[in-house]
Amino acid sequence: MSHDHDHDHAPIETAGEISEFEVLETAIRELAIEKGLFSREDHRRFAEWAETVGPHGGSKLVAKAWTDPEFKARLLADGTETCREVGIDWRDPTGSGTPSDYTFFYVLENTPEVHNVIVCTLCSCYPRPVLGMSPDWYRTPNYRRRLVRRPREVLAEFGLHFPAEVDVRVHDSNQKSRFMVMPMRPAGTEGWTEEQLAAIVTRDTMIGVALPQVGWTAQKPPSQAEDAMHGEARA
Repeated sequence: MSHDHDHDHAPIETAGEISEFEVLETAIRELAIEKGLFSREDHRRFAEWAETVGPHGGSKLVAKAWTDPEFKARLLADGTETCREVGIDWRDPTGSGTPSDYTFFYVLENTPEVHNVIVCTLCSCYPRPVLGMSPDWYRTPNYRRRLVRRPREVLAEFGLHFPAEVDVRVHDSNQKSRFMVMPMRPAGTEGWTEEQLAAIVTRDTMIGVALPQVGWTAQKPPSQAEDAMHGEARA
């Protein structure tokens, strides 16, 4: 499989206009505020909190699973319960008791024979307690509608090209089920600490539209990240 192959596909882009789901969300939010279910300040504080979550929880889960076979087995068997071992409680993800946020959480393991990728065809369901807020492109009709029909074509637009013998599986989130991909550990990371490994497990690798690479983290450009990783390995 390749990550740098040139192709003629138009990349997934963010929609320039407000979607019908954003209009609906605004209408429901305003109605909920009017009915006294929560205040504008409550919503502002929640939005601020949500923006701080990020994909760090998911990265921690994957890195620990890569280095601890027993933890990995528990995580694949019951993601919802095992998340509590690293401080993520799906039953109370915001710390303020929001039962609508509770879902069943499933971790999908990539192998040489199977590549998993997640989507929400209905709207934008996403494993926020472990990955933070979803990227704009994840919510676009372009991604949501096409991934389930032409997954290889869409993945190619992200730079992923798989041979025919690799089974590409698309998992559609819903109101009560959330999915996260556990990517394969890349070669060249033998002896790395969990912290080093977590740095290369980026958001997109856990959505399934990218693969972890030794020379890339979400915090640094590729060249700087590679230099940093090599320096830590030598240390």
